[in-house]
Amino acid sequence: MAETARAGGALTVAITNTADSPLARASDYAIDILAGPERSVAATKTFVNSAVAALALMAHSTGDEALLAALARLPEQFSKAIACDWMGLAAALETPQSLFILGRGPSFAIASEAALKFKETCAMHAEAYSAAEVMHGPLALVGPGFPVLALAARDASEPSVAEAADGVAAKGAAAFVTSDKARSAKLLPHVATGHPLTDPLPLIVSFYGFVEAFARHRGLDPDAPRNLRKVTETV
Repeated sequence: MAETARAGGALTVAITNTADSPLARASDYAIDILAGPERSVAATKTFVNSAVAALALMAHSTGDEALLAALARLPEQFSKAIACDWMGLAAALETPQSLFILGRGPSFAIASEAALKFKETCAMHAEAYSAAEVMHGPLALVGPGFPVLALAARDASEPSVAEAADGVAAKGAAAFVTSDKARSAKLLPHVATGHPLTDPLPLIVSFYGFVEAFARHRGLDPDAPRNLRKVTETV
């Protein structure tokens, strides 16, 4: 795809963890995310570094000084995010084999990543939904004790994510949210970055720490999920 785009006259930029990869060589420019070897099948640091690199590319190309400053603060904020204890989720996940993860705007991408990691590391079915959509058809699955994790960032979507978390809590769900705007859902500790585009990133860092611990609690090796290989070949 990169070769075809470049041949058609497009400017191509590769975001990669392997500086001499075929993708890097096929692109006009390559950004090495410098994540180091990703030994686990369930990639984590490459996800975070790729998101940071994409935001940095956008910030530099648009001259967004506020975003550049927010990106510079991320290392300290990630350290705080790692220390956030989300094990309060564990009891709600002991029996159910499925859960919803909600987000909206940029945090929906984080919700999708979290749902994937639940499948990979914990052998649990997790489905990501936009907080704007979950109150329609998916709500039919929500009953007493059904787990819902709502990932709210400090942006324009925060009130709607908090409202959705409270809405499913009113239906009996075991709802957890990263926003103090919610009234019924249980609050999870989180780190605010001061910028709406970087704010979702510490959420996935906190989640990674939880999901690794929860997988081990279930007797699973989160680094070596069943049926999966590190490299998936596509044609």
